[in-house]
Amino acid sequence: MQTATRLQQCLVDFHKRFSALVTSEEGTLPNSTELEKTVNEYAAFIIDENNRMEWELLEQQFNAEFTTLANELRETSARCVAMLEKYRALRLLKGEADGTDYFRNIESGIIEEFGGFNIHSNSKILLVGSGSFPMTPLYIAQQTGAEVIGIDIDAEAIELGRKVIDRLGDGLKIRLENKLLEQLGEIKELTHIIFSSTVALKYDLLDQLYALTDEQVVVAMRYGNQLKSLFNYPKQETDPRKWELTDTIIHPKHVFDVALYKKAASSTPLGGLYE
Repeated sequence: MQTATRLQQCLVDFHKRFSALVTSEEGTLPNSTELEKTVNEYAAFIIDENNRMEWELLEQQFNAEFTTLANELRETSARCVAMLEKYRALRLLKGEADGTDYFRNIESGIIEEFGGFNIHSNSKILLVGSGSFPMTPLYIAQQTGAEVIGIDIDAEAIELGRKVIDRLGDGLKIRLENKLLEQLGEIKELTHIIFSSTVALKYDLLDQLYALTDEQVVVAMRYGNQLKSLFNYPKQETDPRKWELTDTIIHPKHVFDVALYKKAASSTPLGGLYE
């Protein structure tokens, strides 16, 4: 790597911190105070305008070593966020308050992200990557009365998420499942699909969804490009015969942005998320 800049050194330092948290207590959750501190500082680092500008200046100089560092940072930070979600769920179940800045950022992003959605009580929404503290299903169901399904490959996250729903979402139409897309019996009934930004294979899953879903389904893909790609998997090109990018919603003050897709073969109006 070339002579380290301030930003590059910060990334190296964050990588060391995240790696230590991931490996410090194998099979258990690491120290919650240090985990919260690191994730909060990293989220603030990602949305800092000065860091974004420095990233853009350096982008043309990135080499294979730097690319490897960026990829590893994305993976380790995503694992730490998953652990932090488990902490938040466990705190709630113990009756303890939560003050994590990262979650405040995500929750404010949900409010802005869904402010223009055409979601109503008859909608059926799927969240891919619901995690241990399913904020998005809770928000959508509370605000619209819609039915929301969350899936996650982490069985422990689903178990904790169900307990969170029992505590905070009594009476809401929310269901969490440890299932794959093709295992959902009602997949043709879905009106909206949302992908969490830390789902690594989300564009492979989007390609798979083309044959499984209704023609009018709308997909919201949370992602992060450039500096935000250090915390989220980036936006990718799609098969133009399958999916059409209809809008991109940029949230400068939030850790992820949103890309909206509809089926390219459909001649019907979007009838979906942002109008």
